[in-house]
Order: sequence, then C-alpha cells, then structure tokens
Amino acid sequence: MNGPVPVDILRQHLIDPEICIRCNTCEETCPIDAITHDGTNYVVKAEVCNGCMACVPPCPTGAIDNWRNVFKANAYSLDEQFSWDELPTQNPTVSAPAAAESASQDAVSEMPDAAVVASDLVRGSTVPPWSAARPYVNLYTHKAPTTATVVGNYRLTDEATESDIHHLVLDFGAMPFPVLEGQSIGILPPGESAEGRAHHARQYSIASPRDGERPGYNNVSLTVKRVTHDHGGKATLGVCSNYLCDLKKGDVVTVIGPFGDTFLMPNHPNSHLLMICTGTGSAPMRAMTEYRRRRRLKGATGKLMLFFGARTQAELPYFGPLMNLPKDFIDTNLAFSRTPGKPKRYVQDAMRERAADVAPLLADGNTHVYVCGLKGMEDGVLQALAEIAEAHGLGWDALWARLKREGRLHLETY
Repeated sequence: MNGPVPVDILRQHLIDPEICIRCNTCEETCPIDAITHDGTNYVVKAEVCNGCMACVPPCPTGAIDNWRNVFKANAYSLDEQFSWDELPTQNPTVSAPAAAESASQDAVSEMPDAAVVASDLVRGSTVPPWSAARPYVNLYTHKAPTTATVVGNYRLTDEATESDIHHLVLDFGAMPFPVLEGQSIGILPPGESAEGRAHHARQYSIASPRDGERPGYNNVSLTVKRVTHDHGGKATLGVCSNYLCDLKKGDVVTVIGPFGDTFLMPNHPNSHLLMICTGTGSAPMRAMTEYRRRRRLKGATGKLMLFFGARTQAELPYFGPLMNLPKDFIDTNLAFSRTPGKPKRYVQDAMRERAADVAPLLADGNTHVYVCGLKGMEDGVLQALAEIAEAHGLGWDALWARLKREGRLHLETY
C-alpha cells in the first residue's frame, strides 16, 4: 500500500505593513540577518529565519509577530512581501500538522547558539516594571488613524545653533488617546515618496505625563529635532521632522498609536529613576520627571538622577526648565561634548564621576534604569554601568541579567 506523499509546510514569519512604523528595531536585533527592508516594507527572508524570536519583544507595535502556514515550495518571496500594503490572509487549505509544529519547535530549541546570540542582542528589558500601569497600544492604525490639533510649537534651542529642536503640543479634543510616560506615537506626514506611495509613519517619544502637557487636558507633547543631514553628513531634509517643526498653531496632524508596552515608568512611589539621555532622547525622561514632580506632594519618595548630554549648553533642550527644578527633587548631571576650549565630555564620563552615588542606586531593588538617545551611546553607557558595578562589588553580569529580567533596565536608542 502506498503511504501519503509528505508535504513540507512552513510556518512563515511575516511583518504586518499596516502596523509597522519602520523603526528598524527588528533588523538591528535579528542575530542572523533574516530581516531586510526597502523604501516601502520590512520583510523576513523565509530561507534564513530560524524562529529564534529575538526580534519579537523589542518591536514597539507588534507588527513583527505575524505568521502564516504555507507550503514551503510556495513561501512568500521577498518581492511579494515588498509589494504588500497588508498581510495576506491564512490559506485555510494549508494547516501545519501537530507533528510538523512540534518538529519546528524542537528544531528551534536545538539551536543553542542562535538562542544565546539572540539573548545577548536584547540588551535591555523586554518586560515592563512590575508596578507600571497597563498601557493602551495600537488604538489608531494606518488604516484608521486619528487627528490632533497643534496648540503650541516652540523652539527649545538657541537660534544661533545648528540644532533646531522643537517642543510640539498636540491636542486630541474629544478623541480618546490615553498614553503613559515612555510610550510613543506615529505621525503620518502628508505627501508621497519618490515611488508615489504615501509617506510611512515616523515615531516620536511622548514628552508629557499621562495627564497631559497641561494637566487635565487631552494633549501630548513631542520633542522634535529638524533633520537637515543624513547619517553620512549629506544635506537632506527629513520628511517628517521638517513638517512638524514648521507647523503652526491650529494645524491638524494625522496620528497613529500609541506604541510601547515595556519602556514604562514604575508606579510604586519609592521607586528610583536613573535616567540617561542625549538630545531628543530627553522626551521620555521629561515625561517621567514631570509626572513624578506632580506626584511629589502625594507621597512619592523615590530618588531621581539624570545624566543628560548634548554638544553644547545652547543645544540642550529644556535647559532652562531643568535648571529650575529643586535640587532635592532631581540630581541633574549635564555633559557637553563640544564646548569650546574644554575636553569632550559624554554622559558615561559624568556617570563615572558620580560612581559613588550611582552604585547604591544600582544595588537598590527599587531602581529602574532608562537610556534613550542615539544608538552610539548605548555601548558607552552599558560599559560605564558595568565598571561602576564591578568597582563596588556588585557583579555586573548577574546584576545585568536581573535588571533585564525584572523590567528595570530599558534601552531606547535609534
């Protein structure tokens, strides 16, 4: 008797183009280069992906966590994925037998090298603090966005500096848009790309606390830097940053989100916040600091320590308001890397100078560490934390693992 012809079925990993905000987190995180992108979509190479799941926890929108059962011979090609405006539906005639599912899971579990590499690449927590409020995410999408009205647009940096950073306040009126400190939103700029497609959303961290930039109002604030050069130094205008920086009071913008369910502040009042940021990475730190300031008279006793870096004092956003905060409320340490006549000084240098005060915070189980800014700062900050911990007998490897496991070390770099 002839047995059934075996059919290879693949559980293909796909990225939802309707939810993806092109933040590049998945591509940076993937340990085997299975993810790539063009000017339209981020996609997964079916022949490379091993299902290690390293890319799933860091994704702020959940776009990365999508799967379709397909015949291996008919797996969706990269060209097909690049052309999508939405994910294809699951073909009901293709279902992975239990044995195939089990075999797939066994195969992944038998790849210790990939698992170890994946774990190493996820350098911060993939879970929120235990006391964080439950966030709302993806309430508004590319297909069903909402709108907000500009009620304020203020330049934060000196007019004489190249760094043009704005504080933008958006009001949602009667439209529900609940946010928490540490979350972000997506802005859909008007117009089309060179390929004739609508511009994709750009992600911006929220700079205001959960009860609004103005307490009790349904609004949020953003910290936006006007982009005038690409990473290679070539003159180019950032599509969304220039659009936002040029907005006037009364203009209406299209918004999606909110995003983010891990980079959140703890709610228990004795929690300590160790915040490390550069430039517009100050947005979530401002949100957390302002919420804690408003809660200060209601029993919040935790310590706040901030390390904030910029090229010069004139390019540091929120310098004036920051200097007006009480010294017994927040321990502020500024680092400037381009002050004329002085040596370059970065946030990690300031951290080492204050090692005697940083170490007790690291040893305290109520301390939550937040790092936000340019990708280049991440290695230096983690190295400084490691040196401080080791010098004070804390044992960095074990401490690092515990901070990640307990949702107490959050990295958001770009």
